Amino acid sequence: MSGYILPPEPMTNEAVAERLTNAAVSRIQNGLIKKQNLIYLELNGCSGNIISLLNGQNPDFEYMVNSMVNLRYSNSLMASEGEQAMEKLLAASQDEYILAVEGAVALRDNGLYNVIGTLNGKPLTGLEAVTMLGQKASRILAVGACATHGGVSAAKPNPSESVGLQRVLPEKEIIKLPGCPVNPDWFLGTLAHLLLYGVPETDNLGRPLMFYSTLIHDRCPRRPFFDKGIFAEKLGDKTCLFKLGCRGPVTRIDCPTRQWNGHVNWPIGANTPCIGCTQFGFPDAMAPFITYDTTRVVKDE
Repeated sequence: MSGYILPPEPMTNEAVAERLTNAAVSRIQNGLIKKQNLIYLELNGCSGNIISLLNGQNPDFEYMVNSMVNLRYSNSLMASEGEQAMEKLLAASQDEYILAVEGAVALRDNGLYNVIGTLNGKPLTGLEAVTMLGQKASRILAVGACATHGGVSAAKPNPSESVGLQRVLPEKEIIKLPGCPVNPDWFLGTLAHLLLYGVPETDNLGRPLMFYSTLIHDRCPRRPFFDKGIFAEKLGDKTCLFKLGCRGPVTRIDCPTRQWNGHVNWPIGANTPCIGCTQFGFPDAMAPFITYDTTRVVKDE
């Protein structure tokens, strides 16, 4: 039984990503599991997720690259460019790898609204790249709202005809990490779980339950104001933001306990309503983000 790893107990607190990544690195160093190759592909979007990952702390992205995986390709982070970068992408695809994708897939004009490089004198579209890489990948992660369901890239009127990753790879199992952007912990914790135990338990939409199981409303420190009917009348008020359009009652994610920017704050802590960025359908289904229409109701999936 040497090297056998027991499956984890359910973990939903703010330290889960740190514990998973530390465990993964420890077992890699002890030879119990091996580092895997990672291809990180950016498609039609704003690069907000890779920027968010670079801002992660404890664990951080540099820790992942140096200790957990072999980062074989990244549009933004690799030194190579032009055809040399495309050649490295093709070379990386010949070995076993985990594929992480941020950004939506543009379908219009056979994908020409999103070109990631040039290969053999021809443009390589995001659509072509993700179709090729998705078929060979051992595991696939959709990172951020654009990758999971189209997000801002697919917002009306959607001139690029952008879609989420699952539309292009309908037969593949895809772990979905919605968010605009994704919190570093959600990605790094999920990646570490893949290395240690395989695919984490997910909901019916493919979201890992260790991060996406509980409504913000149920953990919100302003919930007592909601229960007592004390609502903010303007931005900056310290009471419940529900009547200003807060989507916390329908948004499943752990922002209240995990927080952002080094685990120091989050939107409601900064006196702005939750805009529901981890919900499928964001942004159109969550708009308007600020409202004084107290009768508006948004339903959970």
